[in-house]
Order: sequence, then C-alpha cells, then structure tokens
Amino acid sequence: MPNVIFIDANGKSKTIDCTVGTSLMKSAQLHGISGIYAECGGQKMCATCHVYVAEEFLDTLPEISVDEDEMLEATASDRLPNSRLSCAIIVRPEHENLVVHLPRLQR
Repeated sequence: MPNVIFIDANGKSKTIDCTVGTSLMKSAQLHGISGIYAECGGQKMCATCHVYVAEEFLDTLPEISVDEDEMLEATASDRLPNSRLSCAIIVRPEHENLVVHLPRLQR
C-alpha cells in the first residue's frame, strides 16, 4: 500500500495508505481527506476532486483524457500545469510518497 501525502491549502498534511488499483479520490474519501467532494462519484463530470500533483510524480500518471481535460477547464480554483482530477488517478506502487496539494476551492 503506497503512502500518499495530501497537503491542504493551509499547508496541513495528512499521509494515508492507499490500496493499489483504487482511485486517489476514493482513497481520499475513505480516509476522510477534507476538500475532495467528488460530487459525481468519480465519473469525471464535476471537477470537485481537483488536485495539484507534485511535479516529480507527473510522469507516473496516465495522460489526461479528453473528459478530464474538459473538466479541468471548469475547476473552482485555477488550473495549473500539474492539475488533475483525483478520480482519474489510479494508485500504483510507484506512487509511494506521492504528494498531492488540495486547492483552496472545489465548488
């Protein structure tokens, strides 16, 4: 189980164990990470699971799909080059110590 570090907009961090094969969004919800709303349930239809992935991990992620790209244009907080939807990130062993920053706003 890779450890993933979530850092909220105020700089407070929480490290959780994530099951390989589970979405980052689902793992965050199961561990009570505040700021991941996932109103659409992980269907890439709402952008309320927007996160900023630490740059050193970007190459471990799949390419952004057309659906994810469209939703990232509708985020409440600024879209940055490292913006992703956490529902589109499936946890893999290489995500050990993945750092994910949460935006100030999701809705």
